[in-house]
Amino acid sequence: MPHDARLPPDRAAALTRGITLMSVGVAALLVTAKAGAWMASGSVALLASLADSALDLLASTITFFAVRYAAAPPDEEHRFGHGKAEAFASLMQAGLVFASAALIGQEAIRSLLDPQPLEASGWALGVMVLSTVMTFVLISAQTWVLKRTQSVAVSGDRAHYASDLASNLAALAGIGASAALGVAGLDGAAALLITGLLLWGAIGVFREAAVQLMDQELPAEQRARIVELVTSDPRLTDVHQLRTRASGPYVHMQMHVDLDPLLTLEDAHRVVVEAERRLLAVFPMADILIHPDPRGLAEPHGGAFAESTAAE
Repeated sequence: MPHDARLPPDRAAALTRGITLMSVGVAALLVTAKAGAWMASGSVALLASLADSALDLLASTITFFAVRYAAAPPDEEHRFGHGKAEAFASLMQAGLVFASAALIGQEAIRSLLDPQPLEASGWALGVMVLSTVMTFVLISAQTWVLKRTQSVAVSGDRAHYASDLASNLAALAGIGASAALGVAGLDGAAALLITGLLLWGAIGVFREAAVQLMDQELPAEQRARIVELVTSDPRLTDVHQLRTRASGPYVHMQMHVDLDPLLTLEDAHRVVVEAERRLLAVFPMADILIHPDPRGLAEPHGGAFAESTAAE
């Protein structure tokens, strides 16, 4: 969800673009390495990890383009910007992970029913160690970027690679145990564990994307922060009908505030603009709409959602 870090919008966009490019590069390298090791070893656990990485490459490519489209400024057809492209990208990521889990689960069950001995297990283990290290480095970088941008698309991508890290460790354990103990089928059991991890990760990605697509309110602490910033000027009181939502890198917020009814229109406008600047200093990617009400004289208005208890 959107944050209150004072990171300039252009810097946040650059970080998001950079990390998505890094994600595509890592996925492409891992797909190539795992494909070669799988053809040499025939490991089902490695095949499961390869399929996962291949879909991650596709998902990361989608994210790469989605974050760029989401950061595009509003236009005549999209007055609220293009931020929800990130949430749509996350939904596609979740769907790809579900598909990956289904394919891997199928192969895992076949391997358990008809286990085959591994060949060139050293290559398989080496590639999985490489995959684990590179995935850990990528997740660390994504976590660092997320603390500064809170991109839902990058968050979805990180969820993929977090499940990848767990699946790599499971594959390592399965391949290593199968090679060390000479027991065929252990890598199939590891692949089945990977299936469960992928399904869990996909559910988390879907939930996070749904939060934005359904225009869920910002967390309570961020809403309280908004009220605190607005009312830090004693001329502004009683923030009500506050409504917020996130859209990719952007935050949309609208509210009613009470002002002294004796203020001139020019003075009231100046007070509201100052409040907007305080909000933008903390939420630099915000789209803000503040409606002033005369203190003690305002009547209920604002349409169907005006008196919604959720907006108070």
